[in-house]
Amino acid sequence: MSNSQQDQNKPKLLDRLRYAIRCMHYSCKTEKSYVAWVKRFILFHKLRHPGNMGAKEIEEFLTYLAVERKVSASTQNRSPCASLNRFG
Repeated sequence: MSNSQQDQNKPKLLDRLRYAIRCMHYSCKTEKSYVAWVKRFILFHKLRHPGNMGAKEIEEFLTYLAVERKVSASTQNRSPCASLNRFG
């Protein structure tokens, strides 16, 4: 099987995230919130795949939230972006 065929069979990032959240028995509302945060993170970085990013990009995103969007520290702490590398 070629790499492209393997990539087609591999679940997408957000599907893997949803699966992991469900395995941890989080609520549906939490799942939706985490997926929304991850989408914001991806859009902030101009649709780059989180698997190709690391701590630097996470820090940039959290700084943007704090400085530009004036998001509180407690809200930033709820962002699942720090966990993205597990699903990338």
